Amino acid sequence: MVHSGFALSLAVAGALAPTGEPGNKPIPVILDTDIGGDIDDTWALGFLLCCPEVDLKMVVSDTGNTEYRARIAARFLQLAGRSDVAVGVGIRQSDEEQGQAEWVRGYALGSYPGNVHTDGVAALVRAIMDSAEPVTLVCIGPMPNIARALEIEPRIAGRCHFVGMHGSVYLGYNGSPTPAPECNVVSDAAACRAVFEAPWLSKTITPLDTCGLVQLKGDLYAKVHDSDALVPKLIMENYRVWAKVNNWADPGVESSVLFDTVAAWLSFSHEYLRVRPLPIRVTDDGYTKVEEGAPPIRSAIEWRDREAYQAALVERLTGGGPGGR
Repeated sequence: MVHSGFALSLAVAGALAPTGEPGNKPIPVILDTDIGGDIDDTWALGFLLCCPEVDLKMVVSDTGNTEYRARIAARFLQLAGRSDVAVGVGIRQSDEEQGQAEWVRGYALGSYPGNVHTDGVAALVRAIMDSAEPVTLVCIGPMPNIARALEIEPRIAGRCHFVGMHGSVYLGYNGSPTPAPECNVVSDAAACRAVFEAPWLSKTITPLDTCGLVQLKGDLYAKVHDSDALVPKLIMENYRVWAKVNNWADPGVESSVLFDTVAAWLSFSHEYLRVRPLPIRVTDDGYTKVEEGAPPIRSAIEWRDREAYQAALVERLTGGGPGGR
């Protein structure tokens, strides 16, 4: 039985949320991303640019070689005509460049026409604290940046809705019935725990249970692959570079698994998903377990209509929003 105080926490967890319904003012969003590792971050960034419900304010690179990651975000935004979006360089942990390095070979952050913040964590904190309205923080990678931001200024939690691509509750990778230590969690379990336990206005995650099942194939994928729209073309450029390095299947045939696009969608809509509050505890070995007494997090644990979501994703990328026209 759920104790009354715990039930109240669950109610609060589900009460306050961004309202990105058509006709409403766009939601201010900050994206924290490990773009340049898996290609799904690039799809998610492009998707956010094509959603009129979203007012993307800043992209902050997180984990590993954050300068490399920031260059990918900056070049993508510049070519997409969105240099109004600020770019922040997160906490640098390594010098390793990954699968999209060739796409930014010779591109310097100093050439980005928009604002570049070498201390991306401080810039993220300032942007949240200076905002006249709550910000939706979309996190699609490990979260050392966000854990550090909370240390610097704990009050950011009370000014943000948190949306993350994190965890594995009932299903693991590829729909496995065995939960797994999901990459964004296990890479820095302590940071993830600190973020999950912070008192955000609302907390929402898409674990592998839902985001791990999204992949475009057939005619639906062909619409993106063959599109003349700007954002899909930029995504495909990156996908071809990434696929070659990672020995992925022919990018002319299908997408990889598009985990992070679901977090982008949840920043303004829960349509097509079943989302319910669950008490989630992050273990030291990177599992996300349902445990009474843990902080309640709205978790997208099941699809109502995954096919409809994938069709909406393609429609936005190829025909909706400024980048999709």
